[in-house]
Amino acid sequence: MKVTEKDVAYVAELAHLELSEEERAGMLRDLNSILEYVDRLGELDTSNVPAMAQVSDRYGVDEAKQGSERFAYASREDILEGLRKSLPHSEALENAPDADEEFFRVPKVIER
Repeated sequence: MKVTEKDVAYVAELAHLELSEEERAGMLRDLNSILEYVDRLGELDTSNVPAMAQVSDRYGVDEAKQGSERFAYASREDILEGLRKSLPHSEALENAPDADEEFFRVPKVIER
């Protein structure tokens, strides 16, 4: 699969990017280079490579534990202090300058 100039222009339009001709050419080159590399990776024989559940054992891993328990350092207790009930939906909409029964209405801010 190859990225075309039309593809770059389309994605730039979706992202509201104004690219110069030079930037478009660079983007086309870079995207095709990335796709070529991914294709090369797809050619590798990974049939003897075991699946990984965790990419990195680098930080704070407890080698004595197995599975997800090895990464227990990354979890924390929920902090309940300061939590309160949410404002009721009807009360939240009560002072809105423009709303229906469900949502706030706001003016469109993206112009084309």
